[in-house]
Amino acid sequence: MEKITAVKGMKDILPADAPVWREVELSARRIFERFGFCEIRVPIMEKTSLFQRSIGETTDIVEKEMYTFCDRDDELLTLRPEATASVIRAYIEHNFAGVEPVTKLFTIGPMFRRERPQKGRFRQFHQIDVEVFGDDSPASDAEVIFMLTHFLKEAGLAELSLEINSLGCRTCRPDFSRAVVDYLKGSEQALCPDCLRRIGTNPLRVFDCKVETCASVIDGAPRITDYLCPDCEQHFSSVQALLSDLQLEFTLNPKMVRGLDYYTKTAFEVKSGALGAQNSLAGGGRYDGLVRFLGGPDVPGIGFGIGMERLIACLPPRADSFFRTDIFVAALGARAQQQGFRLANELRAAGLSAAMDYADKSLKSQMKRADKLNSAYTLILGDKEIEENRAELRNMNTKEQKSLPLEGIAQALKNILKER
Repeated sequence: MEKITAVKGMKDILPADAPVWREVELSARRIFERFGFCEIRVPIMEKTSLFQRSIGETTDIVEKEMYTFCDRDDELLTLRPEATASVIRAYIEHNFAGVEPVTKLFTIGPMFRRERPQKGRFRQFHQIDVEVFGDDSPASDAEVIFMLTHFLKEAGLAELSLEINSLGCRTCRPDFSRAVVDYLKGSEQALCPDCLRRIGTNPLRVFDCKVETCASVIDGAPRITDYLCPDCEQHFSSVQALLSDLQLEFTLNPKMVRGLDYYTKTAFEVKSGALGAQNSLAGGGRYDGLVRFLGGPDVPGIGFGIGMERLIACLPPRADSFFRTDIFVAALGARAQQQGFRLANELRAAGLSAAMDYADKSLKSQMKRADKLNSAYTLILGDKEIEENRAELRNMNTKEQKSLPLEGIAQALKNILKER
């Protein structure tokens, strides 16, 4: 019989790794809530038209990478390739704008793209996504960027670099787009087929191309910062001043461009030296036209996404295990097994983590099991202890041992653990 394995590009998060993921998620929730963000949980599946409109039908994601299928009602559905569109759909559908002028949301979960698997890139991957609706001030941009870098540092990441740019607006962006098209004319032979197509459909997408010949051509292309209108220039200057005031180091990257019209003004990326060539860890920007474009009110927006696989790949390895057991109950004999079973569950109900081996093995074997579970203490229970209504408590670190009465033992153990 053929062995069934995981789908290519989709991997299991094993028990040894899950605690790291949980710690990162808990840190995100804790920090984002300090900044006034609320968690939203959106479906992993949406109508295909949502992503076609939000991401763009001419993008690689929509044309090549989405997992799309027809359901029984002949409706096209897609596993979400990113989270922003889903959050905006929920924002519009549930009339957040009518309840609160400024809405701050975040979501954490899996996304799906059929890409070529490589380091830090999977076909099912996980993102932390943050969105702000209703505030177009430079301070909102700076706050979001500061929160992102603060979270990454708190998560334990080093070797981080922040790059920012301005994408202009509907007033100044068309002039830049025309200048790029004029520049690329005459260089068609050096461009890849995708970039040749983009010249006629979405010329700013050429800045995202990773093909070496295209990159050498694009190096000399016009820079959008030379085309900013006074309003965009003032906004970008204010963002830079606010980031400097927060003592946040950054680099201007004029080649950082988003190819869709609703992206405006500030764009940013955080990169990590631990990821090699594919070093982008998180990215975001302002999209003041996207909510209206998807049928909602004309409200500004800004947000970012963090790739969790990439983030976790950058974390320093931990020498110790996350898994801990407060108490291991080592029961010797049938009576002790019965009493130990009740006791272990009593301890769990009292708020302690407790483990027990139901196979009635030797004390030596059970102590090895307690070590493997990183138990702080082992509670030894045999016929003699039951007769005397007590148990022996062994400190697994110091090997010290003392007797405890069984009556009120849960509270006694809680007090001992609190003193550690």
